[in-house]
Amino acid sequence: MMDLAATVGHGFSGYYETVRRKVHDVVEPLSDDQLWRRPYPYGNSIGHLLLHLTGNLSYYVGTQIAGTGYVREREREFTETRHRSKLEVLQAFDAAIDLVTVTLARQSTADWSTPYTAVGETDAGDRFTLFLRCAAHAYHHVGQMIYLRKEIEHSPAARV
Repeated sequence: MMDLAATVGHGFSGYYETVRRKVHDVVEPLSDDQLWRRPYPYGNSIGHLLLHLTGNLSYYVGTQIAGTGYVREREREFTETRHRSKLEVLQAFDAAIDLVTVTLARQSTADWSTPYTAVGETDAGDRFTLFLRCAAHAYHHVGQMIYLRKEIEHSPAARV
């Protein structure tokens, strides 16, 4: 029987793996060009949302918990003009998910209640809450990606 720390870590890891699968399912039929299209002038592309999720996880989990030293450029996640290939963007996202799942597996019972603060997350309280918020945040953006893909597929003249 797993202890509570392992149960929580395993449960979160499964959820993050679900997010990974959903992202790959959404992105798989898109071309590199479609990945960066913005169906609305005021919104994001799926590519920029992937950069954002990668940066979010790399900073909040990687830098703040795993000690990777990643330096986040949050604004650039939404304004990057170099449109990397779908493969490259997905590989970076996958590396962030891998980092999260490895970090989750390393959490002890005491680690879950370790106080947590970071830029943009001053009220997270503890690591458990941070992992929960990051999971919810990721799935929120998966929903946006699903919607954007539908718009891209129905509007070939969408903005690049």
